[in-house]
Amino acid sequence: MSAAVAAVLTLAYFPLLFAPVFTGAPELNPVNYILIGIAFCTVVAITLLGVLWLKKYRSLVRIIQDLRGVGAMIHTQPPESPEMAASADLQKQEQVAMVSPLEREKTKTSSKSLWRPPQQGPRFTKADLSLQHLIKAGKEGVFYKARMMRGTCKGHFQFTCKISKEGVPRKQVEMEVSIMRKLIHHKNVLQLLDWNSTEEPFVLIMESVNYGTLRSFLQAHRDTLSVDSELQNLFTVASYHIALALEHLRSKMVVHCDLALRNIMVNSFPMELKVAEFGLARDLTRMRSRRSSRKKRFGERVPLRWYPPEYFRNNYYGFKGDVWAFGIVLWEMQTFGILPYPNLETSEEVVYYICAGHRNIDPEGCRPEILQIMKDCWLEPYSSRPSFTDIVRILDNILENDADYVDVDNKRLLEPGDS
Repeated sequence: MSAAVAAVLTLAYFPLLFAPVFTGAPELNPVNYILIGIAFCTVVAITLLGVLWLKKYRSLVRIIQDLRGVGAMIHTQPPESPEMAASADLQKQEQVAMVSPLEREKTKTSSKSLWRPPQQGPRFTKADLSLQHLIKAGKEGVFYKARMMRGTCKGHFQFTCKISKEGVPRKQVEMEVSIMRKLIHHKNVLQLLDWNSTEEPFVLIMESVNYGTLRSFLQAHRDTLSVDSELQNLFTVASYHIALALEHLRSKMVVHCDLALRNIMVNSFPMELKVAEFGLARDLTRMRSRRSSRKKRFGERVPLRWYPPEYFRNNYYGFKGDVWAFGIVLWEMQTFGILPYPNLETSEEVVYYICAGHRNIDPEGCRPEILQIMKDCWLEPYSSRPSFTDIVRILDNILENDADYVDVDNKRLLEPGDS
C-alpha cells in the first residue's frame, strides 16, 4: 500500500521533472537530475519494503493458521469420495475429543499454576503423625512437636508440624506453602519439609526445634537469664539473627505481616533462631501493586499490637511495617515476653494510642544501641525507618565492637599463673 502511494506521488511529480524536455526547453540542470534520482531511489526502496512487509505478513498468517490447527487443512487435498470425507471427519472429531480438553485445561490453568505448589497425593495424613507435645496454638493452626508413626519424613525422625484449624481455606494453605518453599535454604527461617493440602485438616511438616517459641523460652528461663552478665550481648546476637531472616524475606519480596516473639522458634539460643508462621505473609511479586501488601478484610483478625499506624490510617502494610514489628520484637525480648502496651485492654485503646503517636515505654536495662534501633523502627512517616539491611549492618557493628573489648572484671582472666 505504501509502494502504491509512492508510485502515485512519483507519477504526479514526473511531468514537472521532465517538463523542460517535453516542452523543448533547454537541458535539465543538475538539480533536476538529483530530484529524479531521489524519486527513483525512493520508489525502489518503498517497493522493496512493501514486498518484504507482504512476505512477512503472509508468513505470520501461515504461522497463526498452523497454531490454530487449520494450516494442515489448507494444504491437504479434498477427499476423493464421500466415504473418505466421512472417515476424515470422524478421525478429526476423535482427535479434537482427545486433545482439545487437555489443551483447554492447560491454557486455563497455566497462569494460575505458576505460583501454586505442585499438587500431591496424600502421602500422609494427620492419622500418620504421632503428636508428642504442643508448641503453640495460633489463630489459624496449632504447632506440635511430632514424628511419623512409621518411617521418617525426608530423613527426619522428629519435626515440627502445623495442623490447620477448621475453616482455614485450602487456597490460604497453598499460599503459605508456596511462600515457605520460596524462602528455603536460610538458617534463620523455619524450613518446610512436606505438606498435605489435599484433605482437611491441612498439615505442614517443618524442621524440628528444641525449645519451642522464643517467647516461651524467655519466660521459662527468665530467672537464669536475668542474672547473666552477658544478657544484653545475648539479646543483641538474637536480634541480629532475626534481622538476617527478615533481610532474606525482603530480598524475596515477602512481607511477613505477623512478626512477633511467639512466631520465632528456638533451636539454640541465641544463635539458632528461626522465623516461622507465614499464614498472614504476602508475596509482593504476585500482587498487582507492590505498594500495599495487605488490606483490611471483613472478619479478618490481625495482631494490632504489632501493627504500624499507617495500617490503621491508610490500610497500608509494607516492608516498613515489618520493621515496625521488629522494634516491637526487640521490646518484647527486653521484657521477657510481656504483651506490648500492657496497660491497654481493648483494641480501640491500642489503635488510638498508636495513632496518637505514643510508644511503648523504654524497657529497663536495655543497652542504648538497641534502644535506639527500637525507636528508629517506630519512626513516622514509615519511609524514615531503616531497612533490614541497615539494621543488620548496625547490629553487626555492635557485635564487632563487643568482640573487640574484654571485661577486665572477669575473675577468670585475673587468676594468678595465667601470665
